[in-house]
Order: sequence, then C-alpha cells, then structure tokens
Amino acid sequence: MYQKTAREMTAFVKECPTAFHAVDSIAKELERNGYQRLWEEELWQIAPGGSYYVTRNDSSIIAFAVGTKLSDSYFRIAASHSDFPTFKIKENAELAVKDQYLQLNTEGYGGMICSTWFDRPLSVAGRVIVKQEGRFSPKLVDVGRDLVMIPSLAIHMNRSVNDGYAFNKQIDLLPLFGGKESRKGDFKKLIAEAAGVPQEAVYGSDLYLYNRQEPSVWGAQEEFISAQHLDDLQCAYASLQGFLEGRQENGVNVYACFDNEEVGSGTKQGAGSTFLYDTLRRIHLGLGKPEEDYYRAVAGSLMLSADNAHAVHPNHPEKTDAGNCVYMNEGIVIKSHAGQKYTSDAVSIALFQEICRQAGVPVQFFANRSDEAGGSTLGNISSAKVSLNAVDIGLPQLAMHSAYETAGIKDTWYMIQAVKQFYSMHFYHKNGEIFFA
Repeated sequence: MYQKTAREMTAFVKECPTAFHAVDSIAKELERNGYQRLWEEELWQIAPGGSYYVTRNDSSIIAFAVGTKLSDSYFRIAASHSDFPTFKIKENAELAVKDQYLQLNTEGYGGMICSTWFDRPLSVAGRVIVKQEGRFSPKLVDVGRDLVMIPSLAIHMNRSVNDGYAFNKQIDLLPLFGGKESRKGDFKKLIAEAAGVPQEAVYGSDLYLYNRQEPSVWGAQEEFISAQHLDDLQCAYASLQGFLEGRQENGVNVYACFDNEEVGSGTKQGAGSTFLYDTLRRIHLGLGKPEEDYYRAVAGSLMLSADNAHAVHPNHPEKTDAGNCVYMNEGIVIKSHAGQKYTSDAVSIALFQEICRQAGVPVQFFANRSDEAGGSTLGNISSAKVSLNAVDIGLPQLAMHSAYETAGIKDTWYMIQAVKQFYSMHFYHKNGEIFFA
C-alpha cells in the first residue's frame, strides 16, 4: 500500500509542472468527486450537505464540504501550498549570444538550490492569457518535451566551482534554448503553438522552467522516493486525498492550497491574503448564519498547516537538533518554534497527537537547532487573517528546494490516514476544554 500510494502521489506531481497545473489537477479531482465550482465574482448558493470549491488567480484553491448538522458549526482546515522554487521566464525572454546561441532570460522564484538545476533536461510550462472573440481567457501551457538546459561551466574554466562558488542567476543560470538556426521570436511562437492559438492572440504569460526527470523509487529496500516539487505537492496531494476520504456531518471541512508560500505568501492568492477569510465568511453568509456564529465557529476550529520538514541528513546529522530531529518513514512531523515561525502550541499539538493515535499513525517532533535560523510556512501567516488553533505538520524529506527531492515511501500514506481521521472526527470546545464525541 505504501508503494502504490507513493506512486500515485508522484503521478500527481508529474501532472503539476507549475502551481497553475497543480490547482487545475486538484480542481479536476474535486469535480470527479462531485464538488461544484463557485466563482468569487458571482453569488454563492450554498446548502447543508453540499460540496464546493473556489479558485483565486488559477493558482490557489479552497474546497469545502458542508455538514448537515450545523447547530455546533466549526471549520476543520488542512492547508498546503501549490508553488515551489523555480525560474520564471521574463517577458522579453530571448537573448542572443554571438549569433550562435539563443538563451532564455529568467529570474529566480523562491530559494532554490542553484547547483541542482545544471545539466538536466528542462521544459517550460505555465499560464497564458489569450484574446479570443472579444474576451481574455486563461490557458494552461506545457511544452512537454526536453526543451532547454542550463549547462555547467567546465571545471577547467572555473577551478573554484567545488570550493564554495557563488552562482549568479543572471550569468550562470540562464538556460540554453537554441543554436544559430534559432531566431528571436521563436520562443513566443513555440508557446503560442503549445496553447493552440495564433501568436498574436497571446497577450500575457506566467511561464516557468521545470525539471523533466522522471520520479524514482530507490534504496536497498525501495524505501525512498525522489521527484521534483515534493515540497509541497506531497502534502497538497496527501491532504486532498484525506479530505476526499473523510467526512463528518458537524461543521464544515475545508481544504486549502495556497500559492506564493515560497516568496512570503503576501499576494492576493497567498496564505497572507484574505482568500481564506473571505471564503469562510461567505460560507457562513451563504448558510444564513448570524455574524456571532462565525466567531464562535472560528474559535472552535483547527487548522493543519501541512508543509514538508527537514529529515536528518546522513552526511550532516549535526545540522539538526539533538533530540527534536526527524527521519523519513518514521511518521508525520509536528513542527514547533519558540519565535512562532511555526504555529504549533500545546493545545494544537495535543489535538493532533490524538488524531494520529486514533488513525494509527506515528508522529515525530521537529525543532530547529537553537543557533540556526529555520524557514517559516503558511500556518502563522494565515493566522494573521483568521486566528484559530493551528498545528504545523509535514513529511520529512531530504534536499528541500532541490530540483529533485527525496522522501520516504511510507509517509504519503501516513499523512492521508491522519488527515482522513482529522476530517472524520467530531471534537468540540466548551468552557476552555476540548471534548471528543
């Protein structure tokens, strides 16, 4: 079951070369399961027992399943993110070099490990805005073949490359697109062909590089899995499956996948936006609930902020905390931070441990070394707009932000089971205590 689940997860990852494709794949899965699409600019018709989803910018998505017993309403939310470090292609993309080469002009998106992008087949995907019949429409594009490569400079020309060389994104990391037979304009023509429209119909684009390398299951016991974008599409996939498999009739189950976590979440579609707040408020308005019930519901709610965690590195175990360190295939990670980079506290940790106990899933605890600055994630950022109990969790992995990351074969299954249990349980707050029904 572990291998099957892991391979299904990587099949999903392969379909998602950009955040736009990830949200499109999630939306299609929701629709296959009977979820109805809503549009932010239209009136929402919501009913008890109904299942719905809404997107923002085509790169963030929130789905929700409304229970039929709403006297004690609350929200159960699992949140992840759809984006990952890569290179965005600039609008005027083509750069000629000595009339022999044509490069693409790019800039870094998020904090990638630059060295992992060299000497591997890459392609281009994203979103274009097309003008047709008097309207502008978004279209997903994926060239879908080995298209460009970022060639390393030979060690003979860069003797210090193995001694801590600092890569320059404007010089060292521009991808090679074509030889002397290529001409400026070829790239835009190629993208229009991929979109199936005339070149003059393309009015705007958000295009990115992605790694074409196939996912791999490996290790002495086939215990590891490697693929691109495991941070955070592994959690996005697992929490979606748990959301679809779990159901309870008290309150509202919510699945959220936000864009732009890798660049701080401070966009109209990020976890720092009003997207979650707007959606939760509109659910209550659509159900005819008074405003007071919204605040009561939020106070009794719980969010799982699901974003992958750093496993102990076999070559550098000293980089992790002495006791609060985690390993692949050993269970879901609960993350804590004294400075609140992670939003977990005693209440949310206790709740999540009970959820995992009932799901039969192991848990681990992660904290940064006290002398090292760690990363942050979407839980504490989203709490600035919707303040509720939240726990930061994730799946352990190696090579986070590499073009090709590694995780454990068991862990996707663990996360699905825990999230399914989270969405299926009924627990409630009363007089400062929490009760499991």
